Amino acid sequence: MQETRAMAADWDDLRVFLTLAREGNLTAAARRLQVSHPTVARRVRGLEEAIGARLFDRLPDRFVLTAAGEELLADTEAMERAAESIQRRSAGLGDTAHGTVRVSAGEAMAGFLADHLPRLRRGLQCIEIELAASHMLVNLSRREADLLIREQVPDIPSLVARRLGRVEYAIYAGRGRDVADTSPGGLRGVTWAGFDEEHAYMPGQAWVAELLQGARPAVRVNNWLVLHQVVCSGEAVGLLPCYAGDRDPGLRRLGPVLEEVGVDQWLLVHRDLRALSRVRRVMDSLVALFRERRDLLEGRLPQKEAVAP
Repeated sequence: MQETRAMAADWDDLRVFLTLAREGNLTAAARRLQVSHPTVARRVRGLEEAIGARLFDRLPDRFVLTAAGEELLADTEAMERAAESIQRRSAGLGDTAHGTVRVSAGEAMAGFLADHLPRLRRGLQCIEIELAASHMLVNLSRREADLLIREQVPDIPSLVARRLGRVEYAIYAGRGRDVADTSPGGLRGVTWAGFDEEHAYMPGQAWVAELLQGARPAVRVNNWLVLHQVVCSGEAVGLLPCYAGDRDPGLRRLGPVLEEVGVDQWLLVHRDLRALSRVRRVMDSLVALFRERRDLLEGRLPQKEAVAP
């Protein structure tokens, strides 16, 4: 009987239940679902009545799944995966070279793509491109993006990865900032900008910490574009990807690329989407762009040449 009642449960109610189970409290669940607290509470109560079982223990600071809730969670997550798969596969039913392709990349890399958008869209005028600047791993299964450019390949079996190339990093300073001594000792004596503790995993930050002998950069940010602007201001020096630093006439490079800091760039796509015509064509265009601009990405162009697209 409980199984029959569960089958009659509304998918919207199940989606609310799933969100509350993941978030643990009404405030976070309501924010993620973009509804009110009472709506979340009402839908969960309605689901419990439909199923005939209590799904959560209501504690003062959080909602905790009961045994019945744990059982329903597994079934609901399976339903969610099936719904996501249907959505992905349905994108290919009317497979054409038209439509929208969402590309997610880190802030600096999204800027690189924007700078080269005419090359990227060459021959793709029928495809709309959405560029999302984020260093967080978005969910390709839920089509929060169609393509990701990242520095690591997550251990997710449903993703297919293709290496795009390598990005090198170097130390940069504002054109008006005088840094005469670029030895390790001399560099330790200047003001540095870098990432905050939460973003210490960013490329090159371990190298900066070692140079500064454990001291934190005097100016700390959480975004590559902000770091770039801080260095441009002349207040501090910082480590930047060469494709960004070399193209900026307001910056000058202090020394060669730091080969121990360079990282590979990977193009990630869900296996259900990689054969979709518009996705495949954007993938091919990205691969060609990285191949053509390899010298810039690897910091092998003099700055005066790098400035020209």
